[in-house]
Amino acid sequence: MVRLKSVLNKVILIAIFLLSFSNSWAQKFVHINDSISQHIFNFAEVEILKDEQNKLTFNQIKSKAFEEKFSPSNKSTPQTISLNTNYWAKIKIKHNNKSSNRFLLEFFDQTIDHITVYMPQSDGTYVVKELGDQLNFAERTLTHKNFEVYIPNDNNLTQTYYFKIRSSQISDVIIVLRSVNWFISYALDEYFYFGIFYGMILVFSFYNLIMFVAMRQKQYLFYVLYNLSVGLFEMSSDGIAYQYLWPNAPIWNQIAYAFFLYGTSIFALLFTKELLFVKAKAPKLNQLIIGLIIVRTLFFIYCLIFDQNLFNYKFLEFIPLSVAFFTGIYIFKQGYQPARFFVVGYSFLFFGFVLKLLIMLGISWLNFGALSYYSLSICFVLEMVFLSFAIGDKVSILKKKKEKAQRQMIQQMAVNGKLKDNLNQELERQVNERTKEVFHKSIIIEAKNEELLFANEQLQQQAEEISRMNVLLAQDNQELQINVEKVTRDRVMSADVDFEEFSKIYPDKESCNEFLAELKWKNGYVCKKCKNTHFYNGHVAYSRRCSKCAYEESVTSYTVFHNTRIPINKAFYMVFLIYSTKGKISSHKLAEILNIRQSTCWTYGSRIKTIMEERKSVLKKANKNGWSLLVLD
Repeated sequence: MVRLKSVLNKVILIAIFLLSFSNSWAQKFVHINDSISQHIFNFAEVEILKDEQNKLTFNQIKSKAFEEKFSPSNKSTPQTISLNTNYWAKIKIKHNNKSSNRFLLEFFDQTIDHITVYMPQSDGTYVVKELGDQLNFAERTLTHKNFEVYIPNDNNLTQTYYFKIRSSQISDVIIVLRSVNWFISYALDEYFYFGIFYGMILVFSFYNLIMFVAMRQKQYLFYVLYNLSVGLFEMSSDGIAYQYLWPNAPIWNQIAYAFFLYGTSIFALLFTKELLFVKAKAPKLNQLIIGLIIVRTLFFIYCLIFDQNLFNYKFLEFIPLSVAFFTGIYIFKQGYQPARFFVVGYSFLFFGFVLKLLIMLGISWLNFGALSYYSLSICFVLEMVFLSFAIGDKVSILKKKKEKAQRQMIQQMAVNGKLKDNLNQELERQVNERTKEVFHKSIIIEAKNEELLFANEQLQQQAEEISRMNVLLAQDNQELQINVEKVTRDRVMSADVDFEEFSKIYPDKESCNEFLAELKWKNGYVCKKCKNTHFYNGHVAYSRRCSKCAYEESVTSYTVFHNTRIPINKAFYMVFLIYSTKGKISSHKLAEILNIRQSTCWTYGSRIKTIMEERKSVLKKANKNGWSLLVLD
């Protein structure tokens, strides 16, 4: 008997436990109260049922057989993970007919394609309301970007509201109970902030468009297109575009965001290329960016033609964002200062994108309200500000370089002007002296003109004979001159000659530079930086500037004469003397011959002798011009 009583007590305890357990899982209801302006349904307040076959009817859903199939949301914000699949949601509201406020239900996500609302009435029937962005905007109950429906509050019953939700992209089932007064205040504030956000985008875009028209730099145009793409993408995501730009085009509204998201990625990469001079500063990253643009374009075309559901994989934009971010960091490390603002701006955007991606992947604790919902928009604004700083910094650096160049030009013009004045004064003095001399000689010339007239008659007779002989002499003279120059050069290159005779071959700096140019580039020009073989004449005589990277190489660069402080023709002679004496000539002797300090001759001569020692084997096989083998580094 005692044992039976003990068993009964255990059964009663188990029953009480199961009853309390079942009650703990009962769906919670929300009580309408004038003191509560709004309430967001979450967790146990929203129950979800997924209709895998899209065949369940409302009568089946509200039946007791299906009541237990609903399960409480395990997230604060339920999501329609399976695309184009019906999700049934239900909430319970405790009405209060004594409330002085009027209330409505609002769906916060504007991207839901179709929502069927089943609203309970006092008599137990249901009124059906159709919402969603597949309907024309004019069919909405309230002219607002979100989906709203008024609820009757004419009883004190606890009633269940059902919703059938379907969308072609992942959407949030955010259901909010709001009083009408609170909704009006909230909507006005929201549209005010939208106005500020999109106004900033238009201001930034218009300003940079003016800069593009004025300066014709592509970076401004790409920045304008990037900002407009961001703005239109945000408008498409917020529902503002559907309300104001294409309210009667629901089909276009389903895919509009994909076009603008594509534009955001492409123009962001193009802007990065132009702003940071990626082609010149990081050629491999430039190729990566071009390849990424091509792949992104092909993926967009494929999605548009074959499978528009792939547009929902917005997280793929993480790839171009990361490439642009890494490019900014890399070029900043290379020392390009405007990249620092670029990196800061993209850091904010990177943070906002990662936050959105983590929320989308199901980390619900990061979704802590409106701040996280609009986090990407806030990061876009911060990025725009810092990208504008980057553009301004780049313009500032270019301006400083221009001002420096102008100052140098002005200084050079002043020097040129002074030289011109001195030259004019000297020419004027010489002209005056010459005029006096000519005046005195003119008298003598006039006296001799008569003698010359007579002589001219005789010379006239000899002119034809002299002309014929001149032709023959000119030919002989040309051959003789060539032979003399050759003999003289050979003598200079192979014998002991003094500086005066050596200077006949290399009399000045220009002749030396001409010799160096022929020696350096006799086999063709190759840029030391980028290996390009095409060039333009440089700013200095005989220098060459690369047509690709603009690197300018002087005629003395990469020779033993680079940065020498002694006259180059004396440096030539010093190399010749050291070579012809096989390095045995002393620095004192060089100083005596060239009239240069002994320490300078010793320093420079030591360098030449070192090169001779290094190239001993090559010099043994050299011809009479072997001293030129010491010239090139």
